[in-house]
Amino acid sequence: MESRLAVEYREIEKLIPYARNARLHPDGQIAEIAGSIREFGFANPVLVDGENGIVAGHARVLAARKLGLTQIPVIELAYLTPAQKRAYAIADNRLAEVAGWDQELLVLEFEDLRALDFDLALTGFGLDEITGLEAAVAAAGRDADPEAAPVPLERPVSTRGDL
Repeated sequence: MESRLAVEYREIEKLIPYARNARLHPDGQIAEIAGSIREFGFANPVLVDGENGIVAGHARVLAARKLGLTQIPVIELAYLTPAQKRAYAIADNRLAEVAGWDQELLVLEFEDLRALDFDLALTGFGLDEITGLEAAVAAAGRDADPEAAPVPLERPVSTRGDL
């Protein structure tokens, strides 16, 4: 299996969407992705097969079109078999979808970004969602037993005498 990947730029009009792409991308999501590309740049290349077929990144292509981009970064995955291309198109979406969030850390990130006057809407979270997360984390903190000792780590990161 190929392990060296290279980013190159391709004409957006030459890219061919996969006709059986099962992932749905509502207009609001495309607008959010376009906002992300505008703010952060095109930091996540589209994955293509050996014939300009899109394996993963359909929504990014739609967002790039919305922004009027003519070339976008791609990574060529010509080494994948036809079955692997089809399976990866599903796995790329599903594997990220089933991940969870450490809500306390997420709220800390939002607080820090807010203090830096960053537009939190560019994170993909709605302001109502962020407010709900902050309230849930605050409520969980109030419910915690302040006298409870923390559970020690299996492998401590510090030892006796560390400063």
